[in-house]
Parts: sequence; C-alpha cells; structure tokens
Amino acid sequence: MSDKLVSRSDDFNEWYNTLVLKADLADYGPVRGTMIVKPYGWALWENIQQALDRRFKATGHVNAAFPMFIPHSFMERESKHVEGFSPQLAVVTHGGGQELEEPLVVRPTSETLIGHAFSKWINSYRDLPVLLNLWNSVVRWELRTKLFLRTSEFYWQEGHTAHATLEEAEFETRQMLDVYTDFAVNDAAVPVIPGEKSPLERFAGADRTLTIEAMMGDGRALQSGTSHNLGQNFAKAFDIKYLDANNSLQYCWTTSWGLSTRFIGAIIMVHGDDQGLILPPRLAPHQVVMVPIYKNDTEKSAVLPVAERIKQELVEAGIRVKVDQREHLSPGFKFNDWEMRGVPVRIEIGPKDVTNNVAALARRDKPGREGKQFVSQEGLAQTVKGLLDTVQEALLERARRFRDERTYTVDNYDDFKEAIKTGFAKVWWAGSDADEQQVQAETKATLRCLPLEQPGGSEVCFYTGKPADRIAIFGRAY
Repeated sequence: MSDKLVSRSDDFNEWYNTLVLKADLADYGPVRGTMIVKPYGWALWENIQQALDRRFKATGHVNAAFPMFIPHSFMERESKHVEGFSPQLAVVTHGGGQELEEPLVVRPTSETLIGHAFSKWINSYRDLPVLLNLWNSVVRWELRTKLFLRTSEFYWQEGHTAHATLEEAEFETRQMLDVYTDFAVNDAAVPVIPGEKSPLERFAGADRTLTIEAMMGDGRALQSGTSHNLGQNFAKAFDIKYLDANNSLQYCWTTSWGLSTRFIGAIIMVHGDDQGLILPPRLAPHQVVMVPIYKNDTEKSAVLPVAERIKQELVEAGIRVKVDQREHLSPGFKFNDWEMRGVPVRIEIGPKDVTNNVAALARRDKPGREGKQFVSQEGLAQTVKGLLDTVQEALLERARRFRDERTYTVDNYDDFKEAIKTGFAKVWWAGSDADEQQVQAETKATLRCLPLEQPGGSEVCFYTGKPADRIAIFGRAY
C-alpha cells in the first residue's frame, strides 16, 4: 500500500477505503462484508458510545441486553417489517448438529424481540413508560459493502420504548432525534439536517421515521441516525396491552431509534483531508500527541522528564494525551503518522524548547506553518484546552459552510439534475410515491428528508407543477 493517500478530489471512494486501513481504524473480516474494528477505531466508537449514553440516561433511559437469535415466526408477525427486512436476513437452520425445529434469524434489529418481552412485562398504565436502550451488533446481509458505512454486521445502539399515548410516543420520537442532532453537531462537529423520511424511505413497520442527514466531503448524503414512531403496529402484532386508569384494556404505542458505527464513516468523510483523518477533539481517542525530539542520550535525558511533566499536567486537566516514544522512527515520520490518524493537536518538545520553557503546538485542521505556534510551558494545559475548543468550533464551521455552499435551491428539473451532481437539491415538493421513484430512477437521487424546519407558505413543485407546501432535500446517498 502506498504511503500517500490518493487525493479526495481525484478519487473520493479510493481515498476513503485506503484511509480507513492506513489510519488503523478497521480491517476486512474473513467473511465477505464483515469488518474488524481495530483498537483505534474501537476507541473512537467508545467515545461515541459515552457521548450518547450519558444523553440517553439523562432522558431516563436504561440499558439492557437481548438475545441475537430471533424465532423466524416473530419476523412474520408484522407484515411491513418482514417485507422490509426479508432480503437482508441471515437465517440459522442447524444447531448442535441437528436441524432446528424453527429457523432462527440472526438479529437484524430487535423490534420483534422487544415486542415479545413488552407483552409479558406490561400489564398496567403503572408499568409505563418503558424506556430501554441496547448496545449490540446486528446482521444485515448487504450486497454491496463498505467499511463502517455498510457492512453485513455492524455495531450500534437501538432504543426501544413503550408508551400509554400517541402524544407520548411522538414526544419520545422527536426527543431522541434531538439527542442525535445535539451529539452530531456538538460532539462530532457534523452539521445535520433533522427531518422526516418520505413514506417510501420510512422504516419497515413504522408510522413515521425521523432522520438526521449529513453531507459528506464529496457532496453525497449519509443517513446518520433515525428515530421511529412505530404507532401501535408492533403492539398489535405482539399483543402489547395495558389496563388504563379506567380499567380499560389499551394497546401501547412504541418507538425505536438507532445510531451505528456508520457515524464513524461520517466523521471520516466530513472532516478528513488529503493527509488523512481529522478527528473532532471531543471524540478523538487521543486529543493530543506529544513528540519528544532529541538526537542523543544527553538531549533525551533533558527532554523526556519535561515531556512527562507536561503529560501529567494535561492528564490532570482531563485531556487525552499520547506520548510517542518510538525510538526507531524519525520525528518527521511520527508527525505524518499522527496526521494520518487525525489527532487534533500535536506538541513538539526538543532541547531548545526545554531551555526556552516553550513548546510547539500544531493544529491538525491547519497543516503546515499556518497551524503551528510556540507557546509558554506555563499554563500549557489551559492553552491546549482552549486550542482544542477552537479546533472543535472550526471543524463544525468548515463543515457547515461546505454543506451550505453545496445546497442548491432549484425550481426546475434541469437545475435539479445539475445540483445533485455535487450536493443537495432543495426543492418544493408535492410528488407522489411514483414521482419519487421516477426521480430516483432517472437521477439516482433520493428524497433524503422533509426538514422539520419549514419556511411556511406554498410554491410550485419543481417536478409535478402542483401546489406544494413543503420543502424537500434530495441528494445522492451512501
């Protein structure tokens, strides 16, 4: 494999595939379509987990674990659900050397398992709401796979809740989308568009699907998290009922919501450059890498104690720091290696820096001289914390500016076709399901979402010429 990445502008797909491997995030598994998440990639996922988990718990949700095997008959109880997932199911027919009485589906999602459990656990309105979240992996037998973005097995969280009323379920569906939006913007520095999916794009078995849509560095869209109001569909399929305060039997209202390791792909494609990853400081496994520089044992004995002291100061300030003491590699190689891995801030400390009581700080988001400065070692931890905040804000602003510049408001089909070549088309929409399918067939663009923030009023639909009262975002997607 070449030491250099292909330019993003020359071949974005090849740039991405190579970067995932060279940055040591993941590798290909031995079974087609599977992925090995390496320690550096898993550390990034752990930070994503922690950022989400504290938000889930702050909204009253608790974690649980459910089996990975689902009786095949469960999948058939909700007609739209089985229809939507059947092409992607992995099915176990033998176990313990014998054919099973009933085939088992390897979990593609857990709504059916949850429905079965809820039907046993919920009896009275006093049992509601039930607010669960699971951290697990799921299997969907994908035809075309891409590390992190679309693999046959992937890791995620899936929330599942049961409520007494439609209003409570609607609140939950929107609340969790807002949680995803807050995480994406404030922790991942990924600007997203919260919106509603069209009926064609809705989750199989849901009455309503909300989504956060992000623009990648090549102008394509990535569905980055979804929240579903399942109505009473699964409650009726699994007989999830409760006695209300009037002693009347009612069906529950349920929701589900999920965000997966594909969000790592979003971080890579939104922030990365031709030198490699650029990780947002709040999620980066190492927020700072320190490279001690010395030529001989005398310089080493002067530099390393200072580097260790600085490291301890940073750790005490709550900063995740890595000191690179690999003896067999040059400082230049280390700089390039950590640039590839996207560490937000690099500290260089050499003999002159020790003498002058300074350190060199280099920002990953501004390679070269533009991002480098010499600062006093006094109060260095606070200086670094401030710089990390600056990098975090700069990444969000750069990504937002890129998205906005490539979101084109168009009012005719010709301009639409041009817009989706490089970004999003923002249009007034009054088309039918058949119209939406026709647009996709002709342009390969899908209706990404109907933004939750709408301008109001009405205009003419760009495609049908009919009166339209909603704005839609279309784009080509991963």
